[in-house]
Amino acid sequence: MRVVLAEDLFLLREGLCTLLTAHGFTVAAAVASGPELRRALAEEELDIAVVDVRLPPTFTDEGLQAALEARRSQPGLPVLVLSQHVEQLYARELLADGTGGVGYLLKDRVLGAAEFVEAVRRVADGGTAMDPEVVARLLGGRHRDDPLATLTPREREVLALMAEGYSNAAIAARLFISESAVGKHSASIFGKLGITASEETNRRVLAVLAYLNGSAHP
Repeated sequence: MRVVLAEDLFLLREGLCTLLTAHGFTVAAAVASGPELRRALAEEELDIAVVDVRLPPTFTDEGLQAALEARRSQPGLPVLVLSQHVEQLYARELLADGTGGVGYLLKDRVLGAAEFVEAVRRVADGGTAMDPEVVARLLGGRHRDDPLATLTPREREVLALMAEGYSNAAIAARLFISESAVGKHSASIFGKLGITASEETNRRVLAVLAYLNGSAHP
């Protein structure tokens, strides 16, 4: 699996390269600035881009803008954002095209190599990996007439854990309910959001995107 990595801090960039390589990834390019990232995304064959939001020369949104441009030219290109902060506008822009293969992790909340590597693999496979703090911020300020208001509190819990990338078995363990109960809640969520029967992973991604974007029709 080929990765393009963008991180301006040398030690963190080198550490991520070592970690990814040790877990079987090929780091096709490891860059430190927005222009370098744009070139790498245009020239390299890759399975996922792992990018910091703020890169030189502007230290504003260079990393994400480069990834979004690449995603527009290559629809569905998996992008995993690593950031120090929750950038709500940028997170929503990343989710706006309604396709999977997106993740947003906070650097100081990634607590282990296994967690990070699993998130990279999940996003590369078309899933989602959203830090719970990012999920909480994206869900702030919802209107009362939000179509998602039809979800029960338990269904919202299930869907929030889906957004973080948990499987049905892991959700069941977190909520102390049976896996079959999670399946029933999931089926109810899909029905309420108008997501018709299709491949299960795809339905989960669509439900998550609907949830985070505040729309029942992804």
